Amino acid sequence: MLIAIPTAEGKLAMHFGHCEKFALINVDVDSKKILSKASEVPPPHEPGVLPKWLAEKGANIIIAGGMGQRAQDMFTNNGIRVVVGAPALAPSDIVTQYLDETLEIGGNVCDH
Repeated sequence: MLIAIPTAEGKLAMHFGHCEKFALINVDVDSKKILSKASEVPPPHEPGVLPKWLAEKGANIIIAGGMGQRAQDMFTNNGIRVVVGAPALAPSDIVTQYLDETLEIGGNVCDH
């Protein structure tokens, strides 16, 4: 499984559209282990671009702090599960907590 996390300054960016890079973390769900990590600069942010780009990269899940409903729908339509309300932690910590089912999800910090 490939998990995408929008980042800024090495931590989760609270709004995916304002991120500097995406952490792409390949995990083994059965063993709950991180297999590999990469950091990629996304294309310029425009509606619909990031969901398609991440789908082409093979992402299965995006974990974000906040994301508008339209963007969530676009990710879903591209076969990517959306998790919003994640805290601004390092991507590896977020993924580890997600796999261990201990990630504390708050409210969606995006209001559009």
